[in-house]
Order: sequence, then structure tokens, then C-alpha cells
Amino acid sequence: MDIDKDLPAIDDKVLHIWIIENLKMVPVPERAYGNFFEAHCYIVLHSPKATQGTSSDLHYWVGEASSTEAQDAASTFVQRLQEALGDRTVQHREAQGHESECFLSYFRPAIIYRKGGLASGLKHVETNIYSIRRLLHIKGRKHVSATEVELSWSSFNKGDIFLLDLGKVMIQWNGPKSSISEKARGLALTCSLQDKERGGRAQVGVVDDEVKAPNLMQIMEAVLGCRVGSLHAAMPNNSINQLQKANVRLYHVYEKGENLVVQELATCPLTQDLLQEENCYILDQGGFKIYMWQGRRSSLQEKKAAFSRAVGFIQAKGYPIYTNVEVMNDGAESAAFKQLFQTWSKDQGKNKKLGGIGKLIQVKLDVGKLQSQPELAAQLRMVDDGSGKVEMWCIQDLCRQPVDPKHYGQLYAGNCYLVLYTYQKLGRVQYILYLWQGHQATPDKIKALSYNAEELDLMYHGALVQEHVTMGSEPPHFLAIFKGQLVIFQGGTGRTGKGQPASATRLFHVQGTDSHNTKTMEVPARASSLNSSDVFLLVTAGICYLWFGKGCSGDQREMARMVATFISRKNKEVVLEGQEPPHFWEALGGPAPYPSNKRLPKEASSFQPRLFECSSQRGCLVLTEVVFFSQEDLDKYDVMLLDTWEEIFLWLGEAASEWKKEAVGWGQEYLKTHPAGRSPATTIILVKQGLEPPTFTGWFLVWDPYKWTNSQPYQEVVERSLGAVSDKIIADINNFRLSDSPGDGTVRPVALPALKGSQDNSENELELGPKAGSASTSTSTSTSSYYSSPSSMISGVLPREQLMYQAAEDLPEGVDPAHKEFYLSDSDFEDIFGKSKEEFYRMAKWKQQQEKKQHGFF
Repeated sequence: MDIDKDLPAIDDKVLHIWIIENLKMVPVPERAYGNFFEAHCYIVLHSPKATQGTSSDLHYWVGEASSTEAQDAASTFVQRLQEALGDRTVQHREAQGHESECFLSYFRPAIIYRKGGLASGLKHVETNIYSIRRLLHIKGRKHVSATEVELSWSSFNKGDIFLLDLGKVMIQWNGPKSSISEKARGLALTCSLQDKERGGRAQVGVVDDEVKAPNLMQIMEAVLGCRVGSLHAAMPNNSINQLQKANVRLYHVYEKGENLVVQELATCPLTQDLLQEENCYILDQGGFKIYMWQGRRSSLQEKKAAFSRAVGFIQAKGYPIYTNVEVMNDGAESAAFKQLFQTWSKDQGKNKKLGGIGKLIQVKLDVGKLQSQPELAAQLRMVDDGSGKVEMWCIQDLCRQPVDPKHYGQLYAGNCYLVLYTYQKLGRVQYILYLWQGHQATPDKIKALSYNAEELDLMYHGALVQEHVTMGSEPPHFLAIFKGQLVIFQGGTGRTGKGQPASATRLFHVQGTDSHNTKTMEVPARASSLNSSDVFLLVTAGICYLWFGKGCSGDQREMARMVATFISRKNKEVVLEGQEPPHFWEALGGPAPYPSNKRLPKEASSFQPRLFECSSQRGCLVLTEVVFFSQEDLDKYDVMLLDTWEEIFLWLGEAASEWKKEAVGWGQEYLKTHPAGRSPATTIILVKQGLEPPTFTGWFLVWDPYKWTNSQPYQEVVERSLGAVSDKIIADINNFRLSDSPGDGTVRPVALPALKGSQDNSENELELGPKAGSASTSTSTSTSSYYSSPSSMISGVLPREQLMYQAAEDLPEGVDPAHKEFYLSDSDFEDIFGKSKEEFYRMAKWKQQQEKKQHGFF
């Protein structure tokens, strides 16, 4: 639709990108998405499908070399687009090299920064153009960036990836300190450029080890010259860790007379009711990101001033000018913003509807849909109906002791337990190992719990999904496997598995309405433990009372009757709230106040799931978010954290097994440092690649269970790539002609590999030179094809005595000191070096230098 006569038309595409050129918005062709010229500004609009959310994201990107006029124009266009698109659009300001994770998530496999500006009328990217000579510096973990840098060895470092792009040959050089995941992501970008910009016709080579890739190194040295000195050290990673992100502060922003007032209101944990719909607020997250929230009743003038106020706040705080800014309206908040608050309701300040809870319970009964509809399994946190096989062990004397099946479901707060659940999924046997930790368990038992879980995992060849459960926060499926008979007793058990001597009076709180969601927990035997919404069992020396609160349902009563049969064999007596006999209160130590208001149904969480890549930097957890995530974002080298609010999943790629021990600790640190004050008892689930349960896969829009079987390892891709191009590259090297020497004792790098003749008849030919002043332009494979004597060099043959071990000032006039061996006769050359000149000059430059040093010609 045409949203404004001066603004471009916007169709139904998810992503639109415009470049600011001549102070106008010019659409960027889709094949060039991800390429950004540093001398320009861009506007990016992301409008996800309805299934992904209803809010759009509008970004303006500022190149580091862009003009003030272009920046002002971009800001103006964004404001006008915002007004035309409506309030359900989140605005972002992005600076080159410091973009938000939301922005970077649009561009796979990488965002590419290109030097200079884009001349009017030229295309961003042209396919099948080979007259290219550039060096790209590739870095980053989940969000990869490629920056065009100076074509020199001085641009390299030991820790990153570099791509020497010569049009028809693309050489990826991997720093010796780079990780396998960085290499794989670099290769994904290299192959993407090969496909998009060269139509798949460029030859790709990878230098993982310079010694093992002499032919590729010869090309690199021909272009970059001989490397002098050692490489720079790896660049430090300046990622923000979780402790920094946990520091949040909320400010009220308003005008008082002619002055702008910024008043601090609160720090973490924040609550949603702090945001009043008639006001505007700034939320400062650790100084690395600034959010501006605008109430629905705030004035139009305040909304227009949002960006300028945020920038003024950044300046006043002394934060870097590139600090990311996100501006949103009431009702269009991003998932990242919502999760900075303890709770978030879509209907804040309105009458909440409770009907949705009832619908959820009705769906839960149709357990047959759980495997055919993984999204339902994920929402209900149920892989099946709990009818699979159950095995149970108790941690005693730091070892696992099997529990008698007749005591399954009877847990003690002073102990830890392993519960192995076996079920069928798509015809395959699957396992979940629950690690249950009692509130009163000692640190030694908790440590032994993890150790014994690893032993079990080894016995099952690593096939167990490990789910860490804290007493009182048991997930629904854990309750379902015990068929309503889960009872948690206070205290611990001895070696025999029997409980410690029990008090004559015990009180049990029964929670649940059916066999899939019921658990019973022992609570202090006093009147203050009661609650009018629930059912309690009071066991005394002579009788067991079933106390029914006024707010309990018939289903709750039925489940309590079932539980009472295996908790106590004594006579049962039903007691209604308000009609208790004197003996009931005597057993509890007398009446006392207790919660008597009817408990409202728990509102379903409105937080959206979020996916992060995990890494550790100087001992601190660093998370990189992937927004609008899909299965494609799960890489075999990754440890990924999926936060569904009710649960934390740690997904372990098959090549990331060394991080397995740290993974659960990362989940615990994430909860501990979360600015919303998350419960440390939140269930943490360790999931391995290829063994994902439906409770995990259901959070992804599309899931391919066979994806992992079709993927190829990085080394296999590299070997196939090298095997395919090695002969071709050797043939191309035979067509190279090394640069002429300037006669001043230095060596110039070879000229740009250029296309020789037409594209069709010379597709496989590359040549270096000839340079002005060359004596020959021959591309034959004779010795002269490697060196052509410039006019400043003497011709002819000299005795070896005048060349070997001679200083530059002692050489005959006209001899190039960098190529003394060139003046030997063929017979002397072969006698000294043991090979012909032709064989010698086919070697990598560094090997040539080594042999020249050995024989006195360096």
C-alpha cells in the first residue's frame, strides 16, 4: 500500500531495506540484503507474520562514515514511517558495529560492511563479476560480521577469520586461535558469497594450517606480499556479560516548565504497574541498551521527542554515542523489554478474563495429541500422558540405591532422587532422567545426584534428556508419571529407604484435580498452614481427617480421598471448613489465622520464548540472543539456552560436548542474574542434539526431525572443497606471473588477479600482471613465466661465488638482492637447490625463503 505520497510503497514482504541516497529513500535489491556501505545510512523495516507476533521493528542504521545530513534524513524518514505505520511499531537506532541483536538476527549468515559509498545508479551487489580484490575480516559468534579491511598482512590477527576474495578464487584463512565454530560460520559466509555474488562459479579454498596449504599460501603471498614479523594477537571480545545486563533502572521522563526532568523511580526487580499510560519512561539496562516506553495517553509531542530524549540521556550519563536505543509504545513492547519485569500482563489495569485457564485444562485431557502436536506438548509441558516405564533411585551414601516400586512417588525433602522415564516417540525409544532435589538435601547429596546422573547417561550412551527439578516446582509431566500418588515427606530416609521416625501428628497439603496434576506435600502441622482453596489431610494417632476448604472443587476432594488411602491406614473422617471438631484444632495446636480468600486461577504467562547462544568470558556468562529464531539457529558447535519462562532448556550441540558440565551451571547463573528476579527453582532441562523432546521442539515454528542426519561436518566440507579446487588452483598458479622487482631491495605484491579475455573462454584463467616495464608478457610455463626481468635488472648468468652469502652492497651492479638465485645458471641452480628453477618457483613463497636462507641466497 502507499502509506504516504513522499514515502515508498510497502508490500507484504517480511523485510524491507532502503538506503538514504541523495537524501531520498531508495530500495535495496533483496540479493544485496546484509550489505551495508559505511558512508551511508539505511532504514530497515521488519514486519513478522502474525504467527510470530504483531509488532513491527523499524530501524535506522548509521554508517560510521555517513554524513550528518544523511543521518538527519534517516531519522526524519523513520519518524514519518512510524506515524504512518501506527503505534505497533518499535523504533531502533543502530550504529555500525554495535547493532542490536534484533537487527543482526535478520542477516544470515552475516552482515557485511563495505568500504566507502554507493555511487548513484550502481547496484549493491552484481552477480558473476570477477574483477574484485578485497579482504574481509570475519568475526563474531552467533551474529557474524564481515568488514572490508586493508589488503595487507597487517590486517590479520590470530583469533579471527579472514577471506581473501579475488573474484574467481576465494581463500578463507582461519586464525590459529579461532574456534571450530568460528571457522564453520566463516565457511558458511564464504559459500554464501560464492553462491550469491559469483553464481557458484568461484573456486573456494580454506587455509586451516598454512603448512598444509602451500598452494593457497602462494596465492595469498602473491597478492599480499611476504609476511614480515608475527601476526597480531587475537582481538579481545567486548561482549556484555549477564551481571552487567542485570543492572536495570527505570526513570520517569517529563517536562516541568521549560526543563526536562529525568527522575529515577526504581531498580530491579521492576513491576509492570510502575508504567503509567499517561507518562513516558526510560529504562536503562546496564548502560548497554536504553529503552524508551511511551504510554498510550502520552502526548504526540512527547512521542516525537522520544529519540532526542534518549540520546540526551545517553550523553548525560556519559555512555558511548553508539549505545543502542529502542523506542516503543504501550502495547507494542518487545520480548526483551517485557522480560525485564517480574510479571507481564497483556491486560494490565483491565478486567482480566479467566476463561482461558479452563480451556487449557480441557485440552490437557486429550493426551493423544501431544506427540502429533508438539506445540501443544510444549505449552502443557507434557511429552505424553505419563504411561511410560518408570525407574527410581535414591541417593544414599553418595551412591544411587534402587527404590522399591511400591514406594515410587514417595520422596523425602532431605534426599535427592533419580527418576528415569522411558517412552515411545515416532516409534523410537526416548528417555527423560529427572534429577529431583529436596529442600533439605545436603550439598554432598546434590553433588552426588549430578555425578550419578552422568553415570546413568553413560550407561545409556548419552541418550538421556536430563531435567533438574527442585522440590515444590515439579513440572506437570513429573506429576503425571506418578498417577496422583506423588507425596513429599519432610525429613530424610536411611539406608533401608524407610523414613525417619514420624511425629504422631502430620499435616499434608493435597494439590490437584486429576491423576495427571496432583501432588501432596507435608507441611508444618499448625493451623496457619491451611488454605480455604485446597484440601488437607491431618493424620493423628487415632484418625485421619480430610479437611475440605470452602473454595475447593469436587475433583480436588476426589483426589484427596485417593491420596488418603496410601498416606494413612487409619479411619478417615471428612471435615468441612467451619465445622471442625475440637480434637482437630487440638492436634494443630489451636486455631490460628490462615488464607481464606478464594485463590484465582494462575494466569498463563504472556512472555514469549527467547533463544540465546551461551559462552563464557573471563568466568562470566555471556548470552547472545537470536530473535525470530528457528531450528536453523541450532548449530552443532553451540550451547543454546531457550527460556520459556516456566522452564529453561539448555540445548547441547553434538560438537559442544566439552561444555556439558558447564551448561546446567549456565542455566542457574542465568536465573540468578536475571533482572526480573527469577525463581532459582525454575526447572532446567539439558537436551542433546537429535534427542529433543516435543516439549522443546514445540517452541519452534517448524521442526525437521531428520535435519541433523543430513548435515555435514565442517572438516568434511573443507576437505571436499579443497579436493574440488586443488588441481584447479594449481593450474591457476601456473598462469600467475610474479611481480617485477622495483630494484630497491624490496618485493612488491603481485598485481590484482584480473579476468583475461571474455568471461566464457577464460573462466578458469587468472593472471598476475604484467607490470609496466616487464620484458615479457608470456604466460608459458617456462622459467621466465615466473620472473620477467625488468629493464633495471641485468640479464645473463653469474658465478655462484658472486651471489652466495653476499651482502647487498657487495653484489654486482643491477642484481636484485631479493632474487639473487635468479642469476644462477640452470646447472648451478639444480646443483645447489636440488631442483629446477621451475620446480622451485612453484613452491610456496615461505618455502622458497627457507631454502634461500639455507643456501646463502637470502
